[in-house]
This record gives sequence, C-alpha cells and structure tokens, in this order.
Amino acid sequence: MPYTAQDLVAQARAVIEEIEPDRLRALQAEGVAVIDVREPAEFAEGHLPGAFNIPRGVLEFQVDGHPAVAGQADPHLAHRRAPVILYCRSGGRSALAAEALKRLGFDRPLSLAGGWQHWLESGGEVEGAAR
Repeated sequence: MPYTAQDLVAQARAVIEEIEPDRLRALQAEGVAVIDVREPAEFAEGHLPGAFNIPRGVLEFQVDGHPAVAGQADPHLAHRRAPVILYCRSGGRSALAAEALKRLGFDRPLSLAGGWQHWLESGGEVEGAAR
C-alpha cells in the first residue's frame, strides 16, 4: 500500500518534538536558531523575526555543503548538538525537515506545531511584510 504525504508527516511527528509558539520565543531568546523551510517567495511575504530561510528542498544539502548548493554548508546548521527550530506554513514540511535532520545526526531538531499559521494565530510578530 502506498503512503500519502499525510502518512509521512504523521510518521515524522511520531519521532520528532513539536513546540508551541511560547516555547519557540523562549528558545529563540536563548539564541536557538530558527529556520524557515518554506520557499523563498513565502519567506519574503513575511517570516518570524530573526528566522533564516533554508527551503525544505535543499535542507539536507545545506548541512554538509553538497555540490548542489555550491559546496557551501549553511552556518545555521553547523552545530548538530545544539537545538534548531524549524517551521513552515502548517507544520508538515517542518516535521519532515526535523525528521531528516534527526537522521543526519542532529540531537534536537524542533518543529513549530501548526507552523506559520499557528504563529500568526497566537499573535506572533512578523518580519519582512505587513500582516
């Protein structure tokens, strides 16, 4: 039986840690990196303050400087022992991204439950565009 995208997200959520906006704010205040895994156009429309954009499609390649991204590792993914927070529009892509980082040896990849939509509903600040 083939899997659906929702099946894959559910499997990812079973093995990763999802956090709420208040916890994200607290961790970000402690210096934890926040990575927006949406596409660049989505990021440009608005994003969490201080977030960095690494699209889901190239995330794994950004870890070790794969030739597909000109051999450059993204510095925000340089510390596998430190927590890293990921988010997308609704939490699906970030759950898959957190699972992928976990498989790549990251100790604490965290996904924002409900993603950007939940962030906005919780009154979260926005950078990069008007609400």
